[in-house]
Amino acid sequence: MSSQTTMWIAFAVVITVMFILDIGIFNRKSHEIRFREALTWTLVWVSLALLFNAGVYFYMGPTRALEFFTGYVIEESLSVDNLFVFLMIFSYFHVTKTHQPKILKWGIIGALAMRAVFILVGIELIERFHWMIYVFGGLLVVTGTKMAFGGEEKIEPEKNLLVRIVRKFVPITKRVRDDRFFIRKGGILAATPLFLTLLVVESSDVIFAVDSIPAVLAVTHDPFIVYTSNVFAIMGLRSLYYLLAHVMEMFVYLKLGVSFILAFVGAKMLLTDIYPIPIYFSLGVIVGVLAISILTSVAIGGRKEKKVHG
Repeated sequence: MSSQTTMWIAFAVVITVMFILDIGIFNRKSHEIRFREALTWTLVWVSLALLFNAGVYFYMGPTRALEFFTGYVIEESLSVDNLFVFLMIFSYFHVTKTHQPKILKWGIIGALAMRAVFILVGIELIERFHWMIYVFGGLLVVTGTKMAFGGEEKIEPEKNLLVRIVRKFVPITKRVRDDRFFIRKGGILAATPLFLTLLVVESSDVIFAVDSIPAVLAVTHDPFIVYTSNVFAIMGLRSLYYLLAHVMEMFVYLKLGVSFILAFVGAKMLLTDIYPIPIYFSLGVIVGVLAISILTSVAIGGRKEKKVHG
């Protein structure tokens, strides 16, 4: 049995067991996830990712381990920016904190399937058509630039194609009934606002994947590293959302940092045939930019609070 086969088996076992524990047992019923619970699960998922990274180092070598860690950090940093979008979606549909976990749970399940497809397609395109690496690189540079200078994101669910299709063919209830996506109303199957919210969340993840997958492909084309680093980041996304939900406004410069990271990894792809940027240098830039943007946000946020209360 090859080392990569061993790691695939280990990955499948860990994710399956944790998926059952996290989503199937501890969080099976809808409930408001409070700070302490969110912190616990966030630490669990980060610890598992680091332990798995150690396994990659032991079985596949330091290069693959560094690629995994860099991919994981990239995906986590992009995911944090996505949390702002989720917050706006929930606010638009007036989804309570009790019902949000179920939507995020099914959103994660959909994301795991979609990311697998995006990764396979992306790697296949780069392997068959080398020039696609420049397309992906250019896309990341443009996206990063737009994110930095494009102003605030707007959430317009009513213009979402999936929402418009569902509204056309399926009756929609005005109120949420327990935590159900569908109910029987006068003998007719009707969708609830929670289902529309889920559609918008899933649609948003498709857009996120267009950014995040090419960003990780700038690090490695190994499908094992790309997918596993994505999955570990995605599985911890729900708890991370609740951990940061009340303090997101503090990180005013995080978006700028994420936009720089997107542009940087895009430039890395564009320069791949001219001057390949070493993986350790890329990791240093990514971690450094994240640290600076977070520390700057906290420092400036603290000064503003002092002025308000002073």
